[in-house]
Amino acid sequence: MSDGKLVGIVLVSHSAAVAASVADLAKGLAGASTSVPVAPAGGTEDGGLGTSSELIAAAAASVDRGAGVAVLTDLGSAVLTVKALLAEGDELPANTRLVDAPFVEGAVAAAVTAATGADLAAVEAAAAEAYAYRKV
Repeated sequence: MSDGKLVGIVLVSHSAAVAASVADLAKGLAGASTSVPVAPAGGTEDGGLGTSSELIAAAAASVDRGAGVAVLTDLGSAVLTVKALLAEGDELPANTRLVDAPFVEGAVAAAVTAATGADLAAVEAAAAEAYAYRKV
């Protein structure tokens, strides 16, 4: 993208520690010289396991740079929470997408792709392609 805007990435996990760790990993592997906006949204407001609409919305707002926001989730109810936020229409930044991708590998692929200045469709495609990563 020529305007210098980067796609933001939100990582929604039932665990605050997991979300934060995956965010650190994704940012680290995207390269220290980049400033890809990646935010974790893990757990509940009181630090328990679960998901929080408020934490997700705040994370999305914090990474919105005008190029769209890619949201990756870990498990079922995280998906449902994000879908509910998207359905409400005013809780998340414009051009926010729930991305169907594996959580860790997809987050890394999304961050690396976003670091190149790619648009939201390319970031989403890179994250989704992570389903095809073979380990053996």
